[in-house]
Amino acid sequence: MPIKNNASSAYLVAVLGLGAMGLPMATRLASQLTVHGFDISADRLALAAAAGIARFESARAAASGADAVLLAVRNADQLNDVLFGADGIAEVLDSGSVVILTSTVGMEAIPAAVARLAEHGIALVDAPLSGGPARAGTGDLLIVVGADPAALEQARPVLGLLASTLTIVGDRPGDGQALKTVNQLLCGVHIAAAAEALALATALGLDGARTLAALEAGAAGSFMLSNRGPRMLQAYAEGGAEVLSRLDIFVKDMGIVGKAARAAGLPAPVAAAAEQLYLLGQAQGLGTADDSAVIRVVAPSGPPH
Repeated sequence: MPIKNNASSAYLVAVLGLGAMGLPMATRLASQLTVHGFDISADRLALAAAAGIARFESARAAASGADAVLLAVRNADQLNDVLFGADGIAEVLDSGSVVILTSTVGMEAIPAAVARLAEHGIALVDAPLSGGPARAGTGDLLIVVGADPAALEQARPVLGLLASTLTIVGDRPGDGQALKTVNQLLCGVHIAAAAEALALATALGLDGARTLAALEAGAAGSFMLSNRGPRMLQAYAEGGAEVLSRLDIFVKDMGIVGKAARAAGLPAPVAAAAEQLYLLGQAQGLGTADDSAVIRVVAPSGPPH
């Protein structure tokens, strides 16, 4: 695959999807690269403009002439729509450019997208990430990559600015999705377990903040306990915790985990139990709440007042 010019000063990256992760990534990239941004939300476009990101009125307009397109989409349907739909960008991208998929969409969507992009001389860099909006804005993300080596080199100016930990899983798009599926199994289970633990502490009459501090200091500590725990303690306040990662994202991701496990013939009972908590939360109207609100599924009434 021919490689386009990737000198930083001339390198153009289009960021499509300026949501909670896309906007801080675009802002980070704009510190050294030329960035075009697009989102279907006028409010997100306004925030992008305030951050100094060049806004465009369509995905095609933003992507035209780009060395790389970074996609921050919600699911496989959005991926296919952005690439090949009525305003699909595949028709306007130059041969030798790359599409960097940062979202968790599952492995099943990847082969067809790779094949259709290849018809245009475009490569897919499968690069799902984790770390949250704050870390996205400082280039402190974990990114796992499955990509052809030449395509990976084309994407490095983007990945290098966003990742503090860049793990090359394999040279096939889909390898990144596979590892991210395993990652999300653990993340989803850890959040659910943290919710049960803090709900139990409250039911036993313990102070939530003191319990959280004690657990973090011992063998029971985890990143998700430390990250989501304080927000779980805020989940019963009016308005709940600040939404940094929506609960319905884990409905999607744990669905991907379950589908992958079944396809592999592997039982995953703990992941399945966690998935049910997120599904219950969504059914109870918590889908757009922060995922820490899953504690309200376990203990709907919260701590005594």
